[in-house]
Amino acid sequence: MTGSAAAAILSPAAGREEARDGRAGVKELVLDNCRSYEGKIEGLTDEFEELEFLSTINVGLTSVANLPKLNKLKKLELSDNRISGGLEVLAEKCPNLTHLNLSGNKIKDLGTIEPLKKLENLKSLDLFNCEVTNLNDYRENVFKLLPQLTYLDGYDRDDKEAPDSDAEGYVEGLDDEEEDEDVLSLVKDRDDKEAPDSDAEGYVEGLDDEEEDEDEEEYDDDAQVVEDEEDEEEEEEGEEEDVSGDEEEDEEGYNDGEVDDEEDEEEPEEERGQKRKREPEDEGDEDD
Repeated sequence: MTGSAAAAILSPAAGREEARDGRAGVKELVLDNCRSYEGKIEGLTDEFEELEFLSTINVGLTSVANLPKLNKLKKLELSDNRISGGLEVLAEKCPNLTHLNLSGNKIKDLGTIEPLKKLENLKSLDLFNCEVTNLNDYRENVFKLLPQLTYLDGYDRDDKEAPDSDAEGYVEGLDDEEEDEDVLSLVKDRDDKEAPDSDAEGYVEGLDDEEEDEDEEEYDDDAQVVEDEEDEEEEEEGEEEDVSGDEEEDEEGYNDGEVDDEEDEEEPEEERGQKRKREPEDEGDEDD
């Protein structure tokens, strides 16, 4: 066998190994609206060892008996299928489930969901649009049957709504973990030594310093404007004082002129009086 022939034979195995490695690292898998055959979904195997979120909405499932074993699965979406029983296998295949959505299935009585007692970590269960929800005291009886539950159909025992919907809450949790990892990577330098200041804190402090500088500049500008306005007001007041002083002097001069005119008018009257007195005296002299 030539080398090329051997490579051709080995290549499919190598390809399968790569595919297996790829599946092993997957944490989220959405297979909504795919078609199942005899309770099996093509490609869904136990090779998804790290799978934490699986969505199989409206795939035609009538049973969960053929689900692969997924030990790390936490969230399972099975809504809008035709499941009517057989839920006991979930405790074996998905022992760490915390969220289970069975909305829109053919679950009619409490006995069908009783096997979920074995899912000790189950915190949220959804049974919307299942006939079982029409039973008397449905919510109270389900909480008694499954005491580990925190939320039923999105609400707790006190009818308080869950903070996030199951799917969104789970996905947001993954996003938060990724963001935390990014922040941690910023804190350390290339030698994995912790930096004196985290980049995030330094960036925030830089923004604060810029805002403070802008505030100081605005304060200085405002103060300068106030000083300029005060100077202008002082100049205007000085000009008004000068003008009022000149007007007062003009008025005083005008009044002095009036007094002089009155004195000049009084002098001729005195002279005329003296002349009248002299005229009789002169007439007496002539008679003598």
